[in-house]
Amino acid sequence: MLLLLFTFLCLSRPSLQMLLLPLSHTLSHAQFNSTHHLLKSTSTRSAARFRRQLSLPLSPGSDYTLSFSLGPQAHPQLVTLYMDTGSDLVWFPCAPFNCILCEGKPNISSPTNITRSVAVSCSSPSCSAAHSLASSSDLCTMARCPLDSIETSECTSFNCPPFYYAYGDGSLIALLYRDTLSLSSLFLPNFTFGCAHTTLAEPTGVAGFGRGLLSLPAQLATLSPQLGNRFSYCLVSHSFDSKRVRKPSPLILGSHEEKEQIGGATRLPEFAYTPMLENPKHPYFYCVGLIGISVGNNTIPAPEMLRRVNQRGEGGVVVDSGTTFTMLPAGFYNSVVSEFDRRVGRVNERAHKIEEKTGLAPCYYLNKVADVPAVTLRFAGGGGNSSVVLPRKNYFYEFIDGSDGAKGKRRVGCLMLMNGGDEKELSGGPGATLGNYQQQGFEVVYDLEEKRVGFAKRQCASLWERLNGDKN
Repeated sequence: MLLLLFTFLCLSRPSLQMLLLPLSHTLSHAQFNSTHHLLKSTSTRSAARFRRQLSLPLSPGSDYTLSFSLGPQAHPQLVTLYMDTGSDLVWFPCAPFNCILCEGKPNISSPTNITRSVAVSCSSPSCSAAHSLASSSDLCTMARCPLDSIETSECTSFNCPPFYYAYGDGSLIALLYRDTLSLSSLFLPNFTFGCAHTTLAEPTGVAGFGRGLLSLPAQLATLSPQLGNRFSYCLVSHSFDSKRVRKPSPLILGSHEEKEQIGGATRLPEFAYTPMLENPKHPYFYCVGLIGISVGNNTIPAPEMLRRVNQRGEGGVVVDSGTTFTMLPAGFYNSVVSEFDRRVGRVNERAHKIEEKTGLAPCYYLNKVADVPAVTLRFAGGGGNSSVVLPRKNYFYEFIDGSDGAKGKRRVGCLMLMNGGDEKELSGGPGATLGNYQQQGFEVVYDLEEKRVGFAKRQCASLWERLNGDKN
């Protein structure tokens, strides 16, 4: 599992139209003895996260973290959480804390002391949201509120009952609290979060960025309307064989218009937008429709299940910050791989041993000049251009392999898309996931007002430097 570190910094402008936070991506090699081992661990985790998402929020992402301060200015506590667009709850471990089956999992922060926080009322809309929109009367009954108080709507003094929240590979029981959230000079009172004293396989909290009422973006939009209902991130390209700390990846809460040099001219980047699809069973997902994937000039049409979401919540593609590699249903994946292999495999030897070691396929021993075709994601139209041309490094990872001593060191390249399994096995949930590896080098905008997701090619490290340097 990747261990990613975060150092807190926030940009605050007088108008508070935007907040900027860095997402730092650092690979820890302490638990990996080779690039093969690291790739295998990452590909296995991507597959497990995708295949377990059918009836639950996505498992917490371990790739990117963010931090904020909680509590009064006189006694602030720094809280560091995984950023996850695949779930909709902000929660973290609270003291005393017990995690069952957490051996070997990274714990990036200590349990938080919430003695100064205020418990949320059982009649609060937040309580209903945490309990999957249960009625306030039922919740007050669970909180032992007397019948006469329920009938006269005087049960506000009773606390919201504990609630259960499950991911694909873990779960927790938590209570809801309110406290002040601090982001630089911005202080948000009454921020609602889950406090967990016991979890199963979840040692670190999660900042849910999904579409639910309790997600961090939703609460920011309510408590600080000037930020708007929009956020974006721009993931700096990373390598699996580098130990150096990468420049921060900007996480932007709110709107911004930032020009950059594009084709020799200074102008705003052009976004490729695709509409968000409503998912009745998984309303917290950012689902979009995929029309097809082009390999070179040949477009492979996507199956119907990836183009829309049905009434059972099946289909569509989830845009997810917490999954590393893009997962596609087996039939579609095989068609894309077949076309890719037809172009690359005819001049490069297939590296089957590397595929076994990494969990990725197809892999090749590359000639000096490798003809790798362009890969383009063709999303459902939003009234304009909705095609995203991926940079080569976003879908084809190259590294030097020296595991075969007899042949010396050889250059290897692997396709960084993964088989998500048979379509029949995916019934009950999204059909595919767009992973963060394919999103690197793009500013990805989640526009909740217009209900669309946008992609624009950016120099993410430069974007961070320009935005961060503009605080004066």
